[in-house]
This record gives sequence, structure tokens and C-alpha cells, in this order.
Amino acid sequence: MVESDTGSNIGRARHRARDLLVKALYQWQLAETSEAGLREEFAAMPEYRRIDQSYFSELLGLVIASVVDLDAIIAMHADRDATQQDAIGRAILLIALAELEQRPDVPTKVVINEAVELAKRYGPSNSHRFVNAVLDKAAAAMPSREPDRKAPES
Repeated sequence: MVESDTGSNIGRARHRARDLLVKALYQWQLAETSEAGLREEFAAMPEYRRIDQSYFSELLGLVIASVVDLDAIIAMHADRDATQQDAIGRAILLIALAELEQRPDVPTKVVINEAVELAKRYGPSNSHRFVNAVLDKAAAAMPSREPDRKAPES
């Protein structure tokens, strides 16, 4: 886990929010659960009390509202269409791209490192390399992101 979004307590709470978001977006892709349904279901989980709840809610809404645009970014920087990704890998990329685009307060390195860690934890073998490569290319193409904040290859 990367320890700082803006402090270690916030960093840990956001790390846990991203972790729960992967699960929520996985369910959203496979079961087509509504955003409201996801919010209600995940808010009832015991671990929800330990996350940055506003961050979870904000990113969930951002991803669902802008999935078409985020999928286009994935397709632009990957060797395959976003809908051909495994659901976990796609969820991780959607979260990270929403952060890169909409949360300039979160450093690029933090976004990429968190995504790589999630891919190592939940994704298929070596998926973290794919996630790192796509996000590095996407961040470099975003005018609001500094290209020299590359995450180390894991």
C-alpha cells in the first residue's frame, strides 16, 4: 500500500475504499447492479466503516457516469478493447483512470502504485504489468499529469 494520499490515515482509508471499489465494480460489470444498489449493499458491509466513504461514493459515481470515456482511454493505450479485459483488471483500470482524470490532488505515482497493488492482489498472474503500462501511457497523455511521475515496474 502507498502510505500517502495526503497522510497515512487518509491513505489507508482510501486504499481500503479502492479495494472495496474493485469488488463493487466487478459486481456492476457482471450482475449489472445499479449504482444505488451498489451503494446500499456495500454501505451495509462491516468494512465500509473503515474506508473513506466519500471517496468510495465519488469514485463509484465517476466511473459509472464516465465508463464509455474511460473505456476509450483503455482502448487507446492497451492492445485490446476494454470490454475484452477481465472484469477485475477493467475495474482496476476504471478506478485509476477516474482518479487520474478527476482527482489531481492524488499524485500520479500513488494512483498507479495503488492500481498495481490491486492487480497483484486480485488480478490474474502478471496483470499488474499490463495495468502499470496502460496507466503510465494514459497519465503521460493527460495534460494535467506530470509525465515524470512514473511508478516503478513491479
